[in-house]
Amino acid sequence: MSGVLPQASVVITGFGIVSAYGLGSAGLEAALLDGRPRLSRIDRPAGYHAGDGGARQAVRVGALPFTPWLQAGEARRMSPPSKLAVTAARQALAMAGLAGPDGRVAADDSHADPAERPTAVFLANSFGPSSFTEHLMRQILLESPEAASPFYFTECVANAPAAQIAIAAQARGANVTVVQREAGPLLAVAKGAAEVAAGRALRALAGAAEEMTPLLHSLLDRFAALSRGVGEEGEAARPFDRRRNGFLAAEGAVVLVLEREADALARGVRPLARIAGWASGFDPSAPPTDWGVGGVALARGLVRGLARFGLAPEDFDRIASGASGAVAGDRLEAAVLRAAWGESALPPILAPKGVTGEYGGGFLAAALLAACGVPFGPTAGFAETDPELGIVPYDGRPLPPPRRLLATGLAAGGAATWLALEAVSAPGEDA
Repeated sequence: MSGVLPQASVVITGFGIVSAYGLGSAGLEAALLDGRPRLSRIDRPAGYHAGDGGARQAVRVGALPFTPWLQAGEARRMSPPSKLAVTAARQALAMAGLAGPDGRVAADDSHADPAERPTAVFLANSFGPSSFTEHLMRQILLESPEAASPFYFTECVANAPAAQIAIAAQARGANVTVVQREAGPLLAVAKGAAEVAAGRALRALAGAAEEMTPLLHSLLDRFAALSRGVGEEGEAARPFDRRRNGFLAAEGAVVLVLEREADALARGVRPLARIAGWASGFDPSAPPTDWGVGGVALARGLVRGLARFGLAPEDFDRIASGASGAVAGDRLEAAVLRAAWGESALPPILAPKGVTGEYGGGFLAAALLAACGVPFGPTAGFAETDPELGIVPYDGRPLPPPRRLLATGLAAGGAATWLALEAVSAPGEDA
């Protein structure tokens, strides 16, 4: 997917974050500056994990209090990822000035203007509500199909979190669930921006939500996708590092509010960042569960996609890379970046998945924070340059805030999405 934004640009006016670092951005900002992930042990008594040498930790949300964003009476009807998604969406609406301090919209507020452009929802996830799906299957297999709970069924489908956001936000526009693995969060934002830019929606709530259960963690571990300890070091993502051997599984939710810049300014809201463009592609060389080797072809797609927005690789002074510590994934990421920039020097490369882990939208949140000028520390997990990759990520030295940042998302299975984020000048400042 790529295209040309209409003259009215699309901006981000609010965001909500639920992560291992708490509600909101403060904890995540501190972790990105410190360069250390917050890991917790995965429960293993059920025997899902194979042997004793596998991955044991993940970047998990834990027992966060969701009040005032989500009350107990609402939460009891939701799966874990739906709870995360609604909490993040209400934070985002409150920040954008579209809801009260608890994120709740007025009963008669449909978020529609006289032209009846409603609010749309675009939410990414990779595995759906895993815990409710597991509960439902246990009932069917261990008891009988008649024992299957309708409660679990309605919340075990992939689009349940997006639907719950729509109910909570009274969002009557398009409701789309994006299932494109690691590329999903950026693709959801790109699709939301396209919906708003085309005038089909007044605004969009876009992002990602994911839970990480012991069963899901064990399956990722059995596919050798997760990080293992190296020598005396414990599990770590090690993006672009020679010793990388997998990513850190994560859970959480991130939701952004997207609207036209003119609409935001008319409401008296200063945008956080502008969506300058996007592009996406597909690598046919990728197997279903791994990354391919089509770096040059993907780079051509990236360059062509950016050109439709009047952008070129050299227009970016920062990259928020989706490198996660995956052996093949980081190799492909490096190949795409080197091919896209050609003889030009690459700008500083942030690799926040060393802190955020993979899944749950943490990378999307980190990319937005970077575009807003939030300082990052040294790349978590990186210590040894891989000569095959030729990429040395950010080392923590002081940098000025970026004017334009490229967020990259390459997925196992072949999907690829890139999102261009641009700083928004304050009134009276140069653009």
